[in-house]
Amino acid sequence: MMTSPTMDKINLKDLTPSELESFISGMGKEKYRAAQVLKWLYQKGVASPEEMTNLSREFRGRLGEVARISRIAIAKVQISADSTKKILFRLEDGSHIESVIIPGRSHATLCVSTQVGCRMCCRFCLTGRCGFQRDLRPSEITDQITVIRKEMPEEVIGNIVMMGMGEPLDNYDNVLKAIRIITSDPGPAISKRRITVSTCGIPDKIRQLGIDARVNLAVSLNAADNETRSMLMPINRQFPIEQVILACRDYEMPLRRRITFEYILIEGVNASVGDAGKLARILRGLRCKVNLIAFNEHPGSGSGTGPGSGFKRPPAAAIEAFRRELVRHGYTAVLRAGKGADILAACGQLRGSLIEQA
Repeated sequence: MMTSPTMDKINLKDLTPSELESFISGMGKEKYRAAQVLKWLYQKGVASPEEMTNLSREFRGRLGEVARISRIAIAKVQISADSTKKILFRLEDGSHIESVIIPGRSHATLCVSTQVGCRMCCRFCLTGRCGFQRDLRPSEITDQITVIRKEMPEEVIGNIVMMGMGEPLDNYDNVLKAIRIITSDPGPAISKRRITVSTCGIPDKIRQLGIDARVNLAVSLNAADNETRSMLMPINRQFPIEQVILACRDYEMPLRRRITFEYILIEGVNASVGDAGKLARILRGLRCKVNLIAFNEHPGSGSGTGPGSGFKRPPAAAIEAFRRELVRHGYTAVLRAGKGADILAACGQLRGSLIEQA
């Protein structure tokens, strides 16, 4: 794909607030103009500098000569029977990603993507089926929020979870920039308490995130022993459970907040009461809670082909026995509802039918 002259310009949405200040200062303008530009970008959702009417005509003209404002586009919206919405976004290069809006009592949670595809190849997840294409830029991560806010104003987005397509810590620099933009005021101004980064477990990046951002951390664990976890998640061969848990113990989490461990329950693989006991032992001493997710079946999962072949959801009684065992050991363990499963919007199902149809 050839690059147009417009694409060669600085993308204002790829700049953090401090980078934007430096950029505008370099143009000979006052630093406070950066706050004005941020408001136009993230609260007004303008498409060009010319629309920033509280800036002088001369400044708008110069800004338009050296900078651009990107925007991803909503290609399709699919609505589940439980009101979960799956959003297909088309990126500037023609690639597609998916986001999910999960309804709540007073506000919704937006699950955003951080990569086109994923290189982690977890066996229970559809996203890796088409492999890894590229990292998302900061603008493409934040636009999943700003475009929905502008074009779907009825959706009151209260929480952001980086848990869609891709491994956030595999795209660390761009994810960190996106967090700094998302939490800025007068940018989107979303509190760090409302942002969660979900990872398969990259120890050095976990520790760095605790220093750089201190947002909520969720770790996809899915097994309590290395043999089972390596079978489910190839990344475990590089970073075994012991290293991941040690990094979590080092994570700088504010008081009264807990790390979340996500555990997908798969019949005959990791869902016995004995597995629950092993999980309780390896988490001992950690300030944490456990989100249990019954395996979300998808096309190919039970047919002997594709990722997760042969995997099945455990019976309800087995799930409850697993949960009770964790509670007996003193852990908060919650079975998370698999919302959006009928439209392949549940955990592990992104990169499904919408992208294949695009």
